[in-house]
Amino acid sequence: MKGGAHISNTNNKKDNVVLFPKTLDFYQIELTRMLETERYGEAAELLRFLLQCQGQDDRQYAEWSNLLNWLTDAFPMLQNEAMDHTGLPEDEEEGEDIIARRHVEAKLAEDHEYADKLLRAVTEKPMSEQTFLALEQLAYLDRPEVDEALIDWLTRNELHPLLQYRVMQILKRRGTHGVVSFFRFGEKVEIEIEAVPIKPEEFPSPVQQVLERVGDQTQVHDPTLFYFAQELWTQFIMAIYGTMDYRSLLSDEDSMIDIWAAALHQMVADSLPGGIHEEEIRSLYGITDSLRLRFEQACRSMRQFANAGQK
Repeated sequence: MKGGAHISNTNNKKDNVVLFPKTLDFYQIELTRMLETERYGEAAELLRFLLQCQGQDDRQYAEWSNLLNWLTDAFPMLQNEAMDHTGLPEDEEEGEDIIARRHVEAKLAEDHEYADKLLRAVTEKPMSEQTFLALEQLAYLDRPEVDEALIDWLTRNELHPLLQYRVMQILKRRGTHGVVSFFRFGEKVEIEIEAVPIKPEEFPSPVQQVLERVGDQTQVHDPTLFYFAQELWTQFIMAIYGTMDYRSLLSDEDSMIDIWAAALHQMVADSLPGGIHEEEIRSLYGITDSLRLRFEQACRSMRQFANAGQK
């Protein structure tokens, strides 16, 4: 994962690592993705690596240090560097929720305003990595007003679609029941909280089949493209959950798998140098003239999501 860095001499110490300019952007994106998908152990490991690299300005190091402090404060188990990527020793992984809950309860015992502070960090401050960390801690607070505040915030504000999905996941983990209505990409959706997938593998089979289809075309000849396709698809599915696009993917039409797989391949190919042309991609996935309009509509939906991430 750290192959995009340059070692400035041969003593192999981490503090002699210099990042290539484009590599820094990659790591920043990876860091956000790790936090969005609850890979806190990996995030802490990456932050420790970045803090020992050379060549960045002081403000960048301060941001990394503050974020690492947030992580280790929210999840004390991450203070131990010798852990697997879940952020817990392997023999304690099953007790992750218990440990995290006890930590949040201890924080609340020390500071009776801790719940309000977490809610303000989530609902009143600009979206950042710390937003996701504060949301994670709210999952363990046994207070009904948290549900009410999160639902009100979700339904009354125009949030980034990934942040919307994260809020729905937190509500489900808190044991919230019922249906919430709000807008996603200008479309009003109704989401049953109990049905929201927590892990990627919990999504229905067609969601998995799209990625498998792209893997069939890319894993051998272009593994880099497949890596980015996995990342994009995971985020896109969370962003469109509950929308007409999501429901179209789950339809019984076999062609929908090919259409969405081709659109995913197209989006990633457009973002990488030397990507193949649209005609070749449509041929790979059997996108005939009769399917071309729906293929182009799928591409537009994915571009809309990509543009939302740039705002």
